[in-house]
Amino acid sequence: MIHNFAFTSVHAQINLLGWVSMEIFGIIYSIYPRAAESGLAQTHFWLHNSGVPLMQVALFIQILTGNQAIIIGSIMVVVGTLLFLINVFKKNNANQSIVMNKDITM
Repeated sequence: MIHNFAFTSVHAQINLLGWVSMEIFGIIYSIYPRAAESGLAQTHFWLHNSGVPLMQVALFIQILTGNQAIIIGSIMVVVGTLLFLINVFKKNNANQSIVMNKDITM
């Protein structure tokens, strides 16, 4: 094992954008199921899930070569997240939140 930590930022971004943020989106969509059923949710899903891998590859290439192509994937992720926020606030009021009672015992 060599101790080359040049790609630590790629690893951190994969964890934060690929797992943590999607977990947060899923929890909020389960609290607000009407928002999860909208077309904005579909657009948010596809923008985020195609922007994150694109951004990660571009970040990896940027670290290797110095090329600044990371902006395209980043914009897709930001626009997808903004659509998520618009969707949740547009579809649901604070007094209309519905938590679905599901049996999650195994």
